[in-house]
Amino acid sequence: MKKLAKRISRKEWGMILLAILFTCFSVYLELEVPTYISKITDLLGTQGTSLDELWQPAGMMVGMSFFAFLSAVAVGFFASRVAASYTSRLRSDIFNRVLDYSQTEIKKFSIPSLLTRTTNDITQVQMLITMGLQVVTRGPIMAIWAIGKILGHSEYWLWAVLVAVIVNVLMTTVLMTLAFPKQSLIQSLTDKLNSITRESLTGIRVVRAYNAEKYQDEKFAAANDELTRLNLFVNRLMAILNPIMMGISSGLSVAIYWIGAYVINDAAPTARLPLFSDMVVFMSYAMQVVMGFLLMGALFIVLPRTMVSAKRINQVLDLHSSIQNPAQVQLADENLKGQVEFKDVTFRYAANSEAVIEHVSFRAEAGQTVAFIGSTGSGKSTLVNLIPRFYDVSAGEILVDGVNVQDYGLEDLRNKVGYIPQKAVLFSGDVKGNLDFGRSQETPLSEEAMWQALELAQSKNFIEDKEAGLESEVAQGGTNFSGGQRQRLAIARALARKPEILIFDDSFSALDYKTDRVLRQELAEKTKSMTKLIVAQRISTIMDADLILVLDQGKVVGQGTHKELLATNEVYQEIAYSQLSKEELEHGK
Repeated sequence: MKKLAKRISRKEWGMILLAILFTCFSVYLELEVPTYISKITDLLGTQGTSLDELWQPAGMMVGMSFFAFLSAVAVGFFASRVAASYTSRLRSDIFNRVLDYSQTEIKKFSIPSLLTRTTNDITQVQMLITMGLQVVTRGPIMAIWAIGKILGHSEYWLWAVLVAVIVNVLMTTVLMTLAFPKQSLIQSLTDKLNSITRESLTGIRVVRAYNAEKYQDEKFAAANDELTRLNLFVNRLMAILNPIMMGISSGLSVAIYWIGAYVINDAAPTARLPLFSDMVVFMSYAMQVVMGFLLMGALFIVLPRTMVSAKRINQVLDLHSSIQNPAQVQLADENLKGQVEFKDVTFRYAANSEAVIEHVSFRAEAGQTVAFIGSTGSGKSTLVNLIPRFYDVSAGEILVDGVNVQDYGLEDLRNKVGYIPQKAVLFSGDVKGNLDFGRSQETPLSEEAMWQALELAQSKNFIEDKEAGLESEVAQGGTNFSGGQRQRLAIARALARKPEILIFDDSFSALDYKTDRVLRQELAEKTKSMTKLIVAQRISTIMDADLILVLDQGKVVGQGTHKELLATNEVYQEIAYSQLSKEELEHGK
């Protein structure tokens, strides 16, 4: 909580101070009302009191109540402003931090957990700020001020209040001790439930195809029941708190009247009216003391879960990306522009884990096409993901334009790269927004450049067929386009940047053979200056590459041209002959 408090701005601290001042003013006015009740009681007990004499204290009571109401409204205004502005900034900080994360950090938390921390956990903090400024700060101020007012009255009444306060504190402590350990479990189970829900919705077609609805329902129900049981346990404990407070309040009222009856009965007749007046005032102040502790009790309903949420938020904010900009940025060698070189590169996802890539070395000159092929899990995608520094190498080095990728600023490095992922990703908006996406040396793109990229990526026809053209809507995830269309739009987005290096991470897999062939021919003719790195499963996609690396279990087991590998490499031969005939392999497809 302290770490989150340090993020509160000066302006917000100013509004918090104003909220506390208005709270103090409101409490002061409320605690002055019993004084006028006492005056009215005395006047009513005095013979010959006129109605005009009663109007003055009655008017003061009404005025004080009205201004106390206005003060409470002001407190609510400042509380909502602070809560809204602070949590908005906190949400933005978390979002920006997560955007900076490498894949390693994202996997550490998981996407459902990060979503919960950005939404549910921040909502808990917002609730605490709102309730804290409106209710919780009022509690101790009211309790302490009211105790100050009742000091000096009958010690019997004071003892009754003291006993009520002690019982109140003890019961609250017991309830919090039981509830607090469960709160962290509730947040973890919320993450788990979100994960199952996201998994089921993402894979809904597979679930239906395999008639697995019942299995997924049972999986969801188990997590949901576990979360429900914990929530019920905590909520039942919290539900006991208010009846206990009301019971203490009622018991204190009975005790004060009971003690008052004895005290007034033993007093002289002339002293009974002042004692009765004192009892009425004391009763009002005693209720204010209990109310103060009741309001503080509200804090303990929200605080445990908020503390867990604050810890989870801090875990995200305290974790910095392992991929950082260098202290001193190096400039690229213009003579080596477009060159990519791997020097004895080894990569592990974790320090103690097995190597995914081992001792890989090769060089791609500017304008060359280098392809990577191998069985599933051989490390092809991981290899190309090291170039734009989605991960950092464990050993060895990767050079782009003659400079180690770790010596580039991240933005400068990624400006050199056009990356097309294995699964095409489109963002909600329109086609134009998806093509002119992010920042590069070509930003902002002209419409002419967009159409050129679409034409090269074999996407122009189906975009032209749409009435809105470049303004055509793109649904979230590009679901209003077919898989092949999404893939071609993703390729067009990369081409529009006019990068030095194009990385195709199995990006041709969603294309039919005809489109695949035409697209490769167009790329060969019109992107001669770009270095192309292609991860592929199809032999036909990479047959014309200048260099092909054959990977097996993270190691390079062969490299050369298609003809060289077909003649000498068993792994390549096995893949090739499983896809194409000998004639097709020898003469191209």
